[in-house]
Amino acid sequence: MQDVQLNSASFRDPSGFIFTYGETVYRQVNQCYQGDFDLLMESGLYEQLVSQDCLVKHQEVSLDLACQPGAFKIIQPEMVPYISYPYEWCFSQLKDAALLTLKIQKMALEKGMSLKDASAYNIQFLKGKPVFIDTLSFEMYTDGPWVAYKQFCQHFLAPLALKAHRDRRMGQLSRTNIDGVPLDLASQLLPRRSWFNYSLLAHVHLHAKMQNKYSDAARGETKTSSKFAMTKTKLLAMIDQLESSVKGLKWKLEKTEWGDYYSDTNYQDESMSHKRELVAAYLANIQSESRMCAIDMGANNGEFSRVAANYADLVVSQDIDEVAVEKNYLFSQHQNETRILPLLQDLVNPSPAIGWANSERMSLCERGGVDVVLALALIHHIAISNNVPLLHVAHFFAQMGKHLVIEFVPKEDSQVERLLATREDIFPEYTQSGFEKAFTEHFTVLKSTPVRGTKRTLYLMRANCEQV
Repeated sequence: MQDVQLNSASFRDPSGFIFTYGETVYRQVNQCYQGDFDLLMESGLYEQLVSQDCLVKHQEVSLDLACQPGAFKIIQPEMVPYISYPYEWCFSQLKDAALLTLKIQKMALEKGMSLKDASAYNIQFLKGKPVFIDTLSFEMYTDGPWVAYKQFCQHFLAPLALKAHRDRRMGQLSRTNIDGVPLDLASQLLPRRSWFNYSLLAHVHLHAKMQNKYSDAARGETKTSSKFAMTKTKLLAMIDQLESSVKGLKWKLEKTEWGDYYSDTNYQDESMSHKRELVAAYLANIQSESRMCAIDMGANNGEFSRVAANYADLVVSQDIDEVAVEKNYLFSQHQNETRILPLLQDLVNPSPAIGWANSERMSLCERGGVDVVLALALIHHIAISNNVPLLHVAHFFAQMGKHLVIEFVPKEDSQVERLLATREDIFPEYTQSGFEKAFTEHFTVLKSTPVRGTKRTLYLMRANCEQV
C-alpha cells in the first residue's frame, strides 16, 4: 500500500498500532488482541464509554487496509484535530485527565475488564473535554495488582502533587521524563507536610520505597509475594482512594506577570473594541477549504481566542503563563466551550520532539500547518525581551500556519517603553519599516490597519507558498 505512514508514537504495544493512509487515521488491531477486543465490544463497555464521551468512537473498515501481517481488525477512530501533551496542560487539565482515567478504570472493572495502560498520553482534549484515545488499552480482568498503578502515579498523581504542594513549574518534569515523574524523585521533592497526607504517603512516598524491594510487584507481574494479592473489591477501594486523593489536590492561583494582563493594559475600551472588530474582519477574510484551525500564540486568558472561535472550528489558545492558561481552561469549562483548547507553551523554548529517536512526541512546529496564527501584543516580547531578530520570528510563524494576524507594537508604545526602561536599546531594526521588511521575506501583506487610539498596527498576512 502506498502513502502509508506508521505513527511514530504507536509502536510499543504488540496489540496494535496507529497508521495513516493519506490524511485518514487508522488503527490496526492485531490477532493477539482478538480476545480482549471482542470482550471490549461485546461486554457493552465500548458503547458505555463512547456514550459518556470517555472514549473516542471508531468504525470498523476493510481488513484490506491492513499494512502489516497479523491484523485482526482495522478501525478508523474519530479524528483528534490537535495533539497536545501533559507538560502542555495546566493543573486542572491534568487533574481532569487523571479523574477520567480512574473513571474509565472503574467502568472497565464493572464489565470484567481493566486498563493495562494509564499513561497521560492516552488522553487528548476533544471538543473541550478530556477523552481516552487508546482503544487497545483494555484487557480481561484477573485478580491481582492493577498493572497500570505505578504508571498512573507517575503520570498523574506525582506531577499533580508537586504542582499543588511545591511549584507549578514542576509540571515540566513530565517533559524530561516521558514515562512519568519517578516516584523516588517526587518523594524527595515534596515537602515534609505531604508525609502527613495519607494518600500521598501511601501512593507516592511508601510506593517509592517499595519499588526497589518489590520491583516485580510494581510492574504488576504475577510472580509477586502473596501479600500483594488483590481482589476486585480491594482494587475498587484503591481506585476510590486514588480518586479522592486527586480531587483533594488544590492549586491556589498565584499572582503572575500575565495572569491579569487585561486588567493592566494600556488599551482603552474603544481601542480594545476596535481591535476585536479588526481581528474578526481579518478572520472573516480567510477562506479555508476544510475545517479551519487557528493558533492564538500568547493568548493569555483567551480574550481573542474567543473572537477566533466564531470563525474557526478549533482555536489552540496557548500562553507561557500557567495562571492565565488555568483561568482560560476553567472559564472554557464553565461556559461549555467546545472550540477552545488552552495550552501551556513557551514560544522561546517550545515543546521539542522527544522520546524514542526524537519522534514519539511531536515538536510544536511539527504540529503546525494550521489555517491562521494569531500573534497579538506578542512581537515585542519575543523580539525585545528575548532578543530574537524579526527575520527569525517571521520564519517561525511562517512554519506554523498559512495566514498570520499579527499586531506590531512600536517602541513608542508604553508597554515597549517599560521593557526598555531597564536595559539598553540594542534593537535599531525594531521599527515598523524593519518589521515589514523582515516579514515580507516570508509573507504577503494582505491588509494593515492602525488600531484606533494606539500607536499599534494590525496586519493580515498570507505565508508564501514555499513556507507551508
